[in-house]
Parts: sequence; structure tokens; C-alpha cells
Amino acid sequence: MNILLFDTPQARIALKPFADTRPLAHTRLGITTMEEKWKHYLPGDYSFLTAPYLSKKFPCIEAPVNWCINSTICPDKALVESIRQLQAHEQLVQGDTLIAFVGDQATLQSVYRDGFEQLNLKRIKFEGPITQVKNKWDIFLLNEDALSQDFEWIRVGKTTQPIKDQHTTIYNAADIFVEEGASIKAAILNAEIGPIYIGKNAIVQEGAIIRGPVALGEGVQVNAGARIYNATTIGPYAKVGGEVSNTVIFGYSNKAHDGFLGNSVIGAWCNLGAGTTTSNLKNDYSEVRVWDDFQEDFVGTNLQFCGLFMGDYSRCGISTMFNTGTVVGVSANLFGAGFCNKFVPSFTRGGPDTNMTIYKLGKALEAAARTMERRARQLTAADKHILTHISQESVTAWIKSML
Repeated sequence: MNILLFDTPQARIALKPFADTRPLAHTRLGITTMEEKWKHYLPGDYSFLTAPYLSKKFPCIEAPVNWCINSTICPDKALVESIRQLQAHEQLVQGDTLIAFVGDQATLQSVYRDGFEQLNLKRIKFEGPITQVKNKWDIFLLNEDALSQDFEWIRVGKTTQPIKDQHTTIYNAADIFVEEGASIKAAILNAEIGPIYIGKNAIVQEGAIIRGPVALGEGVQVNAGARIYNATTIGPYAKVGGEVSNTVIFGYSNKAHDGFLGNSVIGAWCNLGAGTTTSNLKNDYSEVRVWDDFQEDFVGTNLQFCGLFMGDYSRCGISTMFNTGTVVGVSANLFGAGFCNKFVPSFTRGGPDTNMTIYKLGKALEAAARTMERRARQLTAADKHILTHISQESVTAWIKSML
């Protein structure tokens, strides 16, 4: 099967700033990305139908017949079976939501030209429940269920590595899975409420407390004395310390020191300076409002708990403070005393007690390259192309935010 995971334009706007640097299928939810979930449930050859400026890094590989699946929807057995049964020129829908369709190259050309709303295909209704990431805050809201579901299929046919350290305290070992090469010393692992997954070569240092459901990806480092709990996912090769609750970190990011991070989503290659703290609850307990790129204004979320959303390559200095529902774009460089603005556009430099300026593209690319070099990774030409596009696109948002 040739499978294209597609992004609708509406979804890409709703899931900014994380959509700015990746197809939505690379959104991390639970232990895995959306793409990895679909590959498990529905084997095939996968590529992405996403924004044109992302295509150099994430190409779309067409075939005479293509199964096109909405990248914001999580797979399950019933949904996958319905998709398997689709015939050419049929689409699977639920209400106004396009779940999947089967089309030839002419169908794809019509999508490129007219958009997904104009698909002239036979409609097949899906009656079962679907789990969909519609808003950026859904990433942490849906993380607990996704983590538990991923945990069940990831450990099928595999044996957990034993925890031999005599100073580590374990509660409910049956729901703790440790991959090869992981190191755990003098920690507390409590899986009585939800499972704990510890990835290959992950390091859990002395005094760390992990209370499930929690997922630590490959190569993650949990620093001494950290407290991680309440449906938190730490993506591959991230470093975490302090207190982290109901948060998803996509990978390769650092929140290595003390400070609270809750009900938040952090992209890749970010760095939160020592003592950085996020508010996730307003002191009058009212609804949290978050910046909406459709309306270019703050909108209600129906949430009482909501913290920070930070796009890829962004970073902040020591003791930075973020208010409830703050959105920081891609490649921002923040520092200074006081609370940051609740909406910080991509490529912004400065802080609440300094003049906010545009972060020049050349300087931002140099910083991103140095960040990746520290992990023996390279900022590629495709990465630079993506960041250049975002930099140019963000100028209008930056000017409006300063008015």
C-alpha cells in the first residue's frame, strides 16, 4: 500500500507553531509519533502530503493508487479495517471530518488545485469513535490515553530489561517496561496509576521520581532529583530536571534544571534555562485563553489548566517566567525579568524588560546549527530552507504583535 499522511490547511494553522517545522504526522502523542502509530497498525510505504515548503525534507511519493489518511487522527483496529475496505474513488468521513480517501494521481492533482473540501468521491460514513488532535492543547489532553495504548502494543513480543539497582524503589513492576541499555539508579518508579516506559539507552539519575503514566524516549536523560508525572512524554534525547507534569516534549530539547513545567508542549531543539517556570493555572481559576492564528487573537480553550506551547529551536534564559496559555513560535530567543508576552511570534529576540526585536535569520541559523552540533547532528540545507520560509512568513505576525 502506498500511504500518504495528509495535512489539511486548517489543521496546520490550528497546530502552529509545531506544524511550522514538520508534517503533522511527526507530532508526538503518547510514546510514538502519529506516523509511527499508523505504521504499526497499517504497514505500507509512507510519505507526506503537507505544506509545499516542507516537501524537500518530507517528500510526497505518489503511486497509481494512494491511500490518503488524515495525519491528525489516531489509528485503532476498527478504523484501520474501514480504511482497508475503501475502494478507489471513495472517502471515509465522519460528519465534516475527512478521515481517509483512496485516489489516483489525478485525484491528488485535484487536491493540490482545489483543496480537500472539493473531493468528488463517494462518501463512506465511519460510525465508530475517533481520536483526533484538533488543537495544540489536545496534545497534552490526549497524551494519557495515547501513552497507555502505545505501551500495550510496544511491549508485545518483547521482554523488559530487569532493574537490578537495589536502591531503586518500584511499585507495580508489571506496568514498567525498560528497553535495552537503559540505566536507572536510586530512583522511585510508581506505575500504580499508569504505565512507565523507559526507552533504549535512557538514563534515570539518582533521586528521580517518576509516577506513571510516563514515557521516556530513547537516549533521554532524567537528572538527579527530577519529578516527572501525570501523563508526561519526554521524546528522544531530551534532558529533563525539576518538576514536569502532563507535558509532551518532542525530542532533543533541554529542560535540565529546576523549575515547573505543566500542561505544556515543547517542540524539538528547545532549551529552557535554569529556573524557568510555567504557570498552568490562573490565580482566579478562570478559563485559560490561547493565541489563535485563525483569528489572530486570543480564544477560550475551556481549560482551567494550560501552560506553555513552544516551537522548535526556541530557547529562554535563566529564571524565565511564562504565564498560562503562552504560545512561543519557532526560533525565538527570550531572556530578561518578568513574564513573557502570552504570544511571542517566531524569530523574536528579547524579553519583557527589554526591547523585543526581530531575531535575524542568519543569527538564528547559526544558533540552531550550534544547538544540533552539540548532539552530533547537522542543520541541513532542507532545515535551513524551512526556517527561512518561517522567518519570512513571521514578519507580519511579528509586526502585529508589537502594535
